[in-house]
This record gives sequence, C-alpha cells and structure tokens, in this order.
Amino acid sequence: MGSLLIKKENSAAGSQNSKKANTTKIIISIIITVFGILNIFPFVFMLSSAFKLNVNVFEYPFRLIPNPLVMDNFKEILSVQYHFVKWYSNTIVLVVITITLRVLIVGITAYALARLKFRGRDQLFFVFLLTLMIPSDSLLVPRYMVLSYLRLTDTMWSIALLFTFEFFLVFLVRQFYLTIPNELTEAAIIDGCNHFEVFFRIILPLSKPAMITMILFTFVWQWNDFTDPFIFISSSDKQMIAVGIRSFATEHGQRYAMQMAGSTLTLLPVIGVFLFVQKYFIEGITTSGIKG
Repeated sequence: MGSLLIKKENSAAGSQNSKKANTTKIIISIIITVFGILNIFPFVFMLSSAFKLNVNVFEYPFRLIPNPLVMDNFKEILSVQYHFVKWYSNTIVLVVITITLRVLIVGITAYALARLKFRGRDQLFFVFLLTLMIPSDSLLVPRYMVLSYLRLTDTMWSIALLFTFEFFLVFLVRQFYLTIPNELTEAAIIDGCNHFEVFFRIILPLSKPAMITMILFTFVWQWNDFTDPFIFISSSDKQMIAVGIRSFATEHGQRYAMQMAGSTLTLLPVIGVFLFVQKYFIEGITTSGIKG
C-alpha cells in the first residue's frame, strides 16, 4: 500500500510539473511572438507605405493593403529627376572595393596575430583591443582633418579607406584561425611555402565561414552607413544610398512615401545576401570563439 501511495504522489507531482512547464512554454512563446510582431511591424509599415500616396501614409486606422495601391513612388525615384540609380551604383562599387580591401588586410593581419611569432605580438594585440573602447564618432574630426589633408574628401576613397581596417573583425577572424591546426601551416612551410602562400593556399580556403561572416558584416555596415557619407561626401552625384534617401525631404515637407519606396529598394539586397549566406554566418560566429 505504501509503495502504491508513493507512486501515485510521484505521478501527481510529475503531472503538475509537466503542466507548469507547458504553461511556462506557452507564456514564453506568447511573449516572444508579441516582441516578434513589434519588431517586424516597422518593416511591414515601410513596405505598405511604399505603395501608398503620401497623404495616406499616416492614415488612421492603419491600412495594411494600400487603397489605392500605386507604383508612382518607385517610378519617380528611378526617374532621371533624382540620382537614386547613381547612389545605388555608388554604394555597390563602394561595398565591393571595401570588401576586397578588407578581406586582404584584415585576413593578413589576423594571420600575423594568430600564426606568426614575433616580439611584442601579444602587446600589439592588447593595444588593438583597447581601440575597441574608443567611440567611432569621437574620431570624426581627426579623420576629416587627415582626409582633407590628403585631399580625399568628397571621394569614395574617403569612406573605403576608413572601413578597410576594423579590429573587431580582425579579432573575429583571428579566433577562427586559431581553430585551424598548426600542423597544416608547419607542413606547408617545410614544403617551401612562404607565409603569403600559406595564407592564400591553405588558411584562406579553410576560413570560408569566417570570411563570409566578415563580408556580411562589412556589407551591412557599409550599405547602411549614413554618418560617414554625410560628413565626407558633399556632391549629390557622388553620394551613397543611405544619405541620398534623405534628400526626398524638401522645403515643402517630407515625402514619406518616396522615402519608404527608396528604403524598400535599399533593404532588398541586405535581405537577399543574408538569406544566401546565413549558414556560413552562423558557422563563423559559433566557431570564432572556441579558442583564445
């Protein structure tokens, strides 16, 4: 009898615990769903407003499906009246140049800090880490003075050179390099390869997840950057897409529908690139912190 009572009590306790666990999961799921809806609403609002007349953007109650549904906003921003296509192409060229330079410079720097043994390497790495604590906005004036002295302001290179070196990405790639066995490097050097050959023939091909992660970070940061193009580029035809959209605000008021249409076209490449490389992005993030 005693054992039967104990079994019944354990079964009842287990049932109660199971109900509590299910209730907790339901509550957490509801909270996550609410936060997800709150986070996705700005994108839904942007997409819906892109197909509305300007006077209907802030209509109440909010209408998800525009009535009337118009394409005039897209036609107007793509017309010759605006430099939208030029801004788009400028940003694409800038992103390609920056990614190319960054893969080479950040990759080689990370290789030196992970594989080469030289005096002061750890101290140099520590100094680079300290630079992560400096707010980037506090360096805008010194950067502008240097670029102005080099006569690089109002050019694409004023931004490309600024984005060439980012120690956060050096740290990320270095951590990934540390997961690659040293024996591969040593064997290649014994076979007569120099460090550049080791980097390009062995390390770089094995670092696809880390490199794609770095490329994705660079693409998103550069594509959405507003501050640097706004500060360093003054000519309208040389401007980047993030700053160019702002020009749809006129002295007669904000053209919200056109801004939303421009933002929609601007967001499409970011979503497409992330969906294409998300597997490598997750792999690069998860494997870059294994070894210190």
